[in-house]
Amino acid sequence: MESPMIPTEPPATESTAKGSHATAVINRRTLLKSGVLATALAGSPVLAQSGERGFTHGVASGEPGADRVLLWTRFVADSPAKLTYELSDTADFARIVTGGEASATPDRDWCCKAKVNGLEPDSWYYYRFVSPDGSISPVGRTRTLPLGPTERWRMAVFSCSNIGFGWFNAYAHAAAEDAFDMIVHTGDYFYEYGRGTYPSVEQALADRRLDPTNEIVTLADYRARHGLYRRDPDLRRLTQLYPMIAVIDDHESANDSWRGGAENHQPETEGDWSVRKRAAMRAYREWMPVDDEVDYARYDIGDLATLFRLETRLTGRDEQFSIGKVISGKTSPDEMMAALSRFHDGEYLDPSRNMMGEAQSAWLSEGLGQSKRDGTTWQVLVQQVLTGSVSTPTGLADSLGDDVPDYVRQRVRAGALAAKAGLPLNMDAWDGYPAARARLFESALAADADLIVLAGDTHNAWAFDLDHDGDRVGVEFGGQSVTSPGFESYLPQIPADRLASALVEANPQLRWAQSSRRGYMAVELTPTRATSEYRFLSGIRSRSTALAATHRESVRNGERTLET
Repeated sequence: MESPMIPTEPPATESTAKGSHATAVINRRTLLKSGVLATALAGSPVLAQSGERGFTHGVASGEPGADRVLLWTRFVADSPAKLTYELSDTADFARIVTGGEASATPDRDWCCKAKVNGLEPDSWYYYRFVSPDGSISPVGRTRTLPLGPTERWRMAVFSCSNIGFGWFNAYAHAAAEDAFDMIVHTGDYFYEYGRGTYPSVEQALADRRLDPTNEIVTLADYRARHGLYRRDPDLRRLTQLYPMIAVIDDHESANDSWRGGAENHQPETEGDWSVRKRAAMRAYREWMPVDDEVDYARYDIGDLATLFRLETRLTGRDEQFSIGKVISGKTSPDEMMAALSRFHDGEYLDPSRNMMGEAQSAWLSEGLGQSKRDGTTWQVLVQQVLTGSVSTPTGLADSLGDDVPDYVRQRVRAGALAAKAGLPLNMDAWDGYPAARARLFESALAADADLIVLAGDTHNAWAFDLDHDGDRVGVEFGGQSVTSPGFESYLPQIPADRLASALVEANPQLRWAQSSRRGYMAVELTPTRATSEYRFLSGIRSRSTALAATHRESVRNGERTLET
């Protein structure tokens, strides 16, 4: 995230469910209390040390549909192995509903996927893999999407999980809740930096060591970093319990990535960007429960919602602008303002700049229209970066005390000057691509969509009313990070509530913000209302599922503005 003010990188009340979903919820909770499900789904020991064999990293599932799901595991052997997978509608596997075979091979780092079709809609399943020698993987739980009338859907939404900063307590809390239908990760599932960079040596938690210790660049590096993250017991447990929709952001490759490069990629020392990008994508598709062939996808939650998973990083995005470059060499505020104004009226508004590319934009525009024509209640964008507009509060520099370092003061002042020139805080978000965002909003308005945007990336929590030329477009729920630090790490001199108030006051679309706590969003969709409950953990430096606070924001269907 490139920001002139604050960089984020280095220099519920339950509604009554109906139908089979209700039965599934009751059954799994009853089983959990009785100990049957708890035993079957117990988190297995962390086994993935070098040289080990067998099922090393648990199980996961993803890409759910009404009749299908994708299953994942990793099985290391001395030679390619043919695994059997089994699905059952009971945790004890008394009845095998379906099954098949899938291969674990060294060319895919022993990661194994199975696409399962022919399943019943709106149903929970238990699954496992069996090796040729008879050993059995941990038991996973997954579910299919509903068809037709749907009264409720709940998603746990995560972003920005940097292992070096602390424990994944947000994952642990959501797993312990046992109250969701799926999990969504909007990106920065892991981070590419080497030891001592982000976090710094002083910030890093001693128990959360990196593997490899260098910045990851090669295929072997990316595979090892994926393996490290999947050794985390809370990540393993969460993905064992729920199907996952995963969105790739920048750190899965390199910070501030775009189709032709990245801020954190130096060709002179790290080689060609296309080679690194291919390595990152290959490892991601090996280690994640995602379709190998699809960059963006649609998921239909009965008649309740259509989820559109977008790809805004590696295939269509043009290079980010940099406020620092715009004002480079300018020594006075007047010179800076003149340069910023010229930039705003010229390059910044360039209508040709892209976030998604033409093919994806056309697919999304058609999909939004088709979803509404089908009578679907909500149209939901599951994607990486904020669409709402955020500028630096122009009076924020006056709030800084004498103890603020000069580099922080300079960034705040640069951000305030940019805001006066009509420029945003974060050029890496949709804010940096105003023409592309206008096309997105125009597509939503043309479709008469009831738009909800889910975003991550910033490490802070946000709620926006989205509008375009005076027309209400929808709302955005921007989620706080799992562990990565937010504004509190860069401006500790300003109380969090004061900073949040200043941001809300300075930005008309922004209705609420929380800038100092980590956690996740519990998003609930019903035919009449969509709600995000922002859940803030008490801390991340030790393992705990204690909550420090919660906050709710809702929108009623048809209103396209947050409830007051």
